[in-house]
Amino acid sequence: MPETTQFGGPDNKGSADGALQTNTILLARYKIEGHLGGGGQGAVYQARDLNFPEARRLVAIKEMHVAAADPNLRAATMKTFQREANILATLNHPAIPKIFDFFDQNDRAYLVMEYINGRDLEAILVKTKTLPNEKILEWAIDLCDVLHYLHSHQPEPIIFRDMKPANIMIDSLGKVRLIDFGIAKVFVSGLPQTMIGTEGYSAPEQYKGKANPSSDIYSLGATLHHVLTRSDPRLEPPFSFAERPILELNPEASPQLAAVVMRALEFEPDKRFKNCAEMKEAFEALRYRSAPIEVTTPKQNAGGQGAAADGGKSTAFFGEEGDTQLSGVAARWTFTVEDEIRSSPSMLGTTVYIGSYDTNIWALNVETGKQVWKHATEGGIATTPAIDTDNKQILFGSEDYTFNALDYRDGRVNWTYTATNKIRSSPRLAHGHVFFGSDDGKLYALMAHNGRYLWEFEGEAPIRSTPWVTNDRVIFGNEAGEIFGLELNGNKKWRLPARRAITSSPVVDNDNFAYVGSFDNHMYALDADNGYSQWKFRTGGAVIATPVVSKGYVYFGSADGKFYCVSSTTGKERWTFDTGEPIVSSARLHEDVLYFGGTNKKLYALDARNGKELWSFEAGGKITSTPIIGNDMIIFGCLDRKVYALPLIKLNMN
Repeated sequence: MPETTQFGGPDNKGSADGALQTNTILLARYKIEGHLGGGGQGAVYQARDLNFPEARRLVAIKEMHVAAADPNLRAATMKTFQREANILATLNHPAIPKIFDFFDQNDRAYLVMEYINGRDLEAILVKTKTLPNEKILEWAIDLCDVLHYLHSHQPEPIIFRDMKPANIMIDSLGKVRLIDFGIAKVFVSGLPQTMIGTEGYSAPEQYKGKANPSSDIYSLGATLHHVLTRSDPRLEPPFSFAERPILELNPEASPQLAAVVMRALEFEPDKRFKNCAEMKEAFEALRYRSAPIEVTTPKQNAGGQGAAADGGKSTAFFGEEGDTQLSGVAARWTFTVEDEIRSSPSMLGTTVYIGSYDTNIWALNVETGKQVWKHATEGGIATTPAIDTDNKQILFGSEDYTFNALDYRDGRVNWTYTATNKIRSSPRLAHGHVFFGSDDGKLYALMAHNGRYLWEFEGEAPIRSTPWVTNDRVIFGNEAGEIFGLELNGNKKWRLPARRAITSSPVVDNDNFAYVGSFDNHMYALDADNGYSQWKFRTGGAVIATPVVSKGYVYFGSADGKFYCVSSTTGKERWTFDTGEPIVSSARLHEDVLYFGGTNKKLYALDARNGKELWSFEAGGKITSTPIIGNDMIIFGCLDRKVYALPLIKLNMN
């Protein structure tokens, strides 16, 4: 199969002879916009799906030439290409592109799939001198996860067989996507196979036609060796990685990371990791090695305090002498889940609810950190649950396209609603309705008590912003950089273009002004009724966080590493606080203290009046979650897979 890659945009020049030209329309539906990449037998194109005339819905179309004179060869080629379509059609993993269509036309076969806006890892290696160890670890963990998914496929495992930088995309969100399943194969132990793969990256047994799941582990090791050392294995003798020690070629690499990679590159399969899950655990241990040491005294352990049930681990700290101290603040308890926590918690009474990329929504006891219940979805959960006390339920969306309503007492499903793409917009409850956006470009309005569909608004681009709902407006942004104001019936009232994506969620104050940040580095102030711009404030980086508005001031963080306080009426800066690293977490204001997390792993408490740091707490990973405050505690999630509960410190700031 040819090597295929997708890039951020087409070159519009076509490829080899016979390539489709720009504006060609396939199947009366797909309009070719440019050439993305390809090889001798075919190409990959960017196309627009004309079935969505009101939106620029992009797809990637992989083409395979089947114009061989020999009818047997033609049939074999078509069968090979159709096998790729069939494999993709059975898979459901965030790192694997979705397949939409498969057809043949004019002696060529076409596979229509999700368009990935990004660059392949090989192109990134060419254009960068070094990559941070932390980023390499993140990608390695994600690659282990998707390979483990393939190897665990039922009824038979799938071997990818061609792991290499050119087949790894890094999308616009920095996440790994695995492409080109042209030689992926259902694995049946003991059956002979063809000798296929990419020289230098393929395992020794693969050259003998005996590829198995361990062969993908070897190829991943070869890929990571290439990333760390910039030594291309295709230009070196096969199986010679031991002659090119990672630390000699890259002294900045972690010795522990190098050891994990070299174990994956063992010549004998039984000396490698036994499976990708074990390899993932090794990488995770390195990634989270800087997490706070959880220490409990015998007194704290008495009676089983902090024990968690059914898949989680909880460790309690009770603020007594001898607790672990970080910047003067001790955690009351932590609870460990199985993947990153990007969701922000919600709290009702003595229960806190939080989602995780381990696909679960968790209900924890606020005082002890013990698990109350959990509910599994089919996708990662990035949204913050909304609590509907009228109907005794929590509401949240998942990346499995499903919006869920669960009984907040025991996690039983009340109702669900299915969108047509991932849901990363947190819901807003108002007027007995629930409003949320989706990556399908739509804003949905449902009846909160039973999930009955009311209306949807086509926003023409993914909506990850949480809508703000007033008595007569629904205000939100989209990833195309537009801010919308709708009437409560879903009719558009106004539309204001920014220059880049609006992931920040708007906040409307008592004077009916809406404040929202943008990837174009600005915080905007708008008239909520008509969308007229009042002022905009420029920062040095993207504004992803949702602002806090109080007492005539707007508080927000920026990717430039600074936290800002500006006048809500004029946009004039009052003070700034520099963390040194991007701020993605939205802040929580409580009794004149601002609480927010940073990608420098710290949770900060600032005096809202002057921006002075009161205290900080260092977690084990980046914090993108917004903290919640209640029961005299501050609770937040972290990318180190932990939920933290800190005591609410009473300070005299007079």
